[in-house]
Amino acid sequence: MTSCSARSSAWGWMKSRLSLWVRIKGRPGTGDTIVGVCYRPPDQEDRADEALYRQVGAASCSQALVLIGDFNYPNICWRDNTVGHKQSRRFLECIDDNFLLQVTEEPTRRGATLDLILTNKEGLVRNVKLRGNLGCSDHEMVEFRILRAVRRALSKLPTLDFRRADFGLFRDLLGRVPWDKALEGRGAQESCLVFKGHLLQAQERCIPTEKKSGKNTRRPAWMNKELPDKLKQKDEAYRG
Repeated sequence: MTSCSARSSAWGWMKSRLSLWVRIKGRPGTGDTIVGVCYRPPDQEDRADEALYRQVGAASCSQALVLIGDFNYPNICWRDNTVGHKQSRRFLECIDDNFLLQVTEEPTRRGATLDLILTNKEGLVRNVKLRGNLGCSDHEMVEFRILRAVRRALSKLPTLDFRRADFGLFRDLLGRVPWDKALEGRGAQESCLVFKGHLLQAQERCIPTEKKSGKNTRRPAWMNKELPDKLKQKDEAYRG
C-alpha cells in the first residue's frame, strides 16, 4: 500500500487496467508533476511487462515523476542492485535506462521490498516511512511526501575522469588477482560481488575524479547527447 500528500489546482489523468497516471499542475515556473500508481501481478507475462516499461519510459521524460505501487519483484536486492530472475533484471534495466531512483529502503511484505517509490529527480520524494498494515493487508503502508518545488541549485558532482585514467595500471592490477582462488567455491552472485570489489579498488587507484557542475536534474553528469539514442536502439533490439 502507498500513500502521499499533495495539493493540486487541476488534475489530468490517463489509466490502463493496472495503472493510474495523474498530472498535478504546478505553480508558474515550477512545472507539473506526474504521479503514477501501478500494480504488477506476480505472474504477469513478458508482453505486459514491456507495455508497462514503455509507459514508464514515456512518463520519465516529464520534468518530475513519482511512480509508486506493488511491482512484485521479491528477488531484487535493492542494496546491491542484484537480481535472481530474468524478469527482475529487465525491470532493473528499465529503471537504469530511464534514470529513475528507487527510494523505498525497508521491506514492505514478509522481508521483501515489493512496494516501490520511483522518481526521476533526487530530492523530490522525502520522509519515507512504513506505517504498519491496513486492515487485512499483509503489506506495510508506505507514507511519503512529494516536494513540489525542488531547488535547482548548482552542485559539484564527482565524476570519473577517463581522459586522465591509467588503463595500463588498471589492467595490471586486475591481472595480479588470483581469480581461480578468489572465486573458488563461490556462487555466481557472490563471485560478481568479489569481482566488483577488486574492480572498484583498481578504479580508485587508476581513474581520478573531477568535480563537474550540473543542475539537480534526472540525468547524471556523464550523460551526453548520444547515449539516449543508443539506449533507445538497445530497447528496440531487445523487443525485436
